[in-house]
Amino acid sequence: MATANSLSLTDALVTYLRESGLEKPVLEVQAEEVWPKVMGEIVTKLTRSVELKDGVLYVRVSSAALKAQLFENRFELVARMNDALGAKAIKDCRILG
Repeated sequence: MATANSLSLTDALVTYLRESGLEKPVLEVQAEEVWPKVMGEIVTKLTRSVELKDGVLYVRVSSAALKAQLFENRFELVARMNDALGAKAIKDCRILG
């Protein structure tokens, strides 16, 4: 039976990860995993690497046109990735060619 002080399993896990210092490394791995879901098949095929470090998402792409488009839409990209991660893990985005 749930009480007013009880947490959902998800909330308990998030709290544990945060308090144990594991939240950041988990989010860094998850950023790579959610990229294809957020960006779709075509962008994923043109993506060389995705890395989240210290709140900055580094995306390396193989197309100059895609680089320009992602750069133009980087604020929306950050918002969509944070939504997919369920956290405000990404503060900035760097698009690299």
